[in-house]
Amino acid sequence: MLVIPAIDIKGGKCVRLVQGKMAQETVYSTNPVEVAKKWQSMGAESLHLVDLDGAVAGEPKNTHTIEAIAGAVSIPFQVGGGIRDIEAINLYLAMGASRIILGTAALERTWFVRDVCEQRHGQILVGIDARDGKVAIKGWEELTNKAAIELAKELEGAGVAGIIYTDISRDGMLKGPNIEGIKALAQSVKIPIIASGGVSNIDDIKKLKELELVGVAGVITGKAIYTGSLDLREAIRVAK
Repeated sequence: MLVIPAIDIKGGKCVRLVQGKMAQETVYSTNPVEVAKKWQSMGAESLHLVDLDGAVAGEPKNTHTIEAIAGAVSIPFQVGGGIRDIEAINLYLAMGASRIILGTAALERTWFVRDVCEQRHGQILVGIDARDGKVAIKGWEELTNKAAIELAKELEGAGVAGIIYTDISRDGMLKGPNIEGIKALAQSVKIPIIASGGVSNIDDIKKLKELELVGVAGVITGKAIYTGSLDLREAIRVAK
């Protein structure tokens, strides 16, 4: 199981939000490139980059910062936030992204997801962000009536390489991941699941590690490694 550090970018800075609320941000660094290099030096085998401004705007906004990170690290990285057309996908792949994360586009245009999965086989992930089991879109600002498990099954049929599942109510709260929700989602599909939201300490990594047998292939961690409540090196060791 991979432990994947998150670098959320807003206004060119590395920030963390509370439950996805853009107004509740903590700036952890004004230099996301140095943050990326730090996580790589601590043993990270992959990075999770999110353009928060792009997620709200519906188009890439922090491309210069992401391109700078791509040029500074040698490990794979996945990127999401405002990627809703083939031009944005090709832009990030040209920068060296190993995988592209779609969000809102997946719910609104399943046909588009199917098309890009055929064109970019194995390179398309979809982020399912949910609150109380229902999917949220547009930078988590709009809650739908779509069940997360229902959408996961549809996306599996569309050919996505994996799903990043975020429980919004846990994100940035350091209260532990929604283990039952993650397990239920993982058991509903055969493609890999990457868990996100709520990781607070090494015990959470151990609990998620137990879900590897049902398809949890990775865990994204943000606030915990920025505040120091989780040691990245130890987390990687336990996950392996």
